[in-house]
Amino acid sequence: MAKSATKLKAEKPSKGVKPGKGVKAAAKQQRRIQKQVARADARPQTRKSGAMQAGMRLYPEPPFPKQHQPKPGSEALLDPAPMYDAPYYKGSGKLDGKVAIITGGDSGIGRAVAVLFAREGADVAILHLSESEDAEETCRAIEAEGRRALSLAGDVREARFCRKAVAEVVKAFGRLDVLVNNAAFQVHAPSFEELTEEHFDTTLKTNLYGYFHMAQAAVVHMGPGSAIVNSGSVTGLEGSKQLIDYATTKGGIHAFTRSLASHLVPRGIRVNAVAPGPVWSPLNPSDKTAEDVSQFGAQVPMKRPAQPEEIAPAYVFLASPHCSSYITGEILPVIGGY
Repeated sequence: MAKSATKLKAEKPSKGVKPGKGVKAAAKQQRRIQKQVARADARPQTRKSGAMQAGMRLYPEPPFPKQHQPKPGSEALLDPAPMYDAPYYKGSGKLDGKVAIITGGDSGIGRAVAVLFAREGADVAILHLSESEDAEETCRAIEAEGRRALSLAGDVREARFCRKAVAEVVKAFGRLDVLVNNAAFQVHAPSFEELTEEHFDTTLKTNLYGYFHMAQAAVVHMGPGSAIVNSGSVTGLEGSKQLIDYATTKGGIHAFTRSLASHLVPRGIRVNAVAPGPVWSPLNPSDKTAEDVSQFGAQVPMKRPAQPEEIAPAYVFLASPHCSSYITGEILPVIGGY
């Protein structure tokens, strides 16, 4: 029997689907928005220039006077003078009866933290290298808040000095509740090849060994409710092409903070860090060229460096059990909108 043949009709070539009214309307809408934006682009733009000012008073902004200082730097010689006294900050007993040690407490962030700690009710001991004039000014500021002050000069790279300093503070004030590791060494290197071993070693010994020695000496005297607050840096979060050694130590400080926090949880001692962006203090004019200092902080979204009093409240927050009893192992960036 012959198979029946099935005839297939030849299909006409497809001409595509014609766009519906909704598609045409959407395209027309996009072109309309495009034209609106083009007209706006063509108009002269009136943008606010200058730095962001969001505080209770106006803060200095670049350009600053060109200046450079020999290490370790002097706050008394810095122009304009750093703003550390925070006149609008009202204390509320967040650190009543506490005793704190602040390394690098003679100037910059350390001085501002010392003032606010005292305003919150703490007696404060500051450690510094050789900046006696700055240290005396900081002690006067602490005492003006009605609290006791103690100044000790020495090198935090040396474990023996750190143990001795802690012992002297405990002897003078009877206890130790808060340690702020803040002392730092920072000098840029023009190129990686010019970063000497001595330079690298000095940065690591000051910024990492100093924190290690102080924390190890302090925890012996600390109990539940005590706190360690370390000074990290935005460079430890993002790196820095000219501060390879410094950024390396700050990244290490962040890891040290998280690791020590986990270790000390059973003892009720909290460990956190503040990671500031650019801050107007002697650390930077004693690092950068005079030309670079004049534009310091201009590169951040707020277009200016922080003043020390703008950073200090973060340290109060992390030091006070009233504010941060459930916070440990954290890195708090205060970086001007990076």
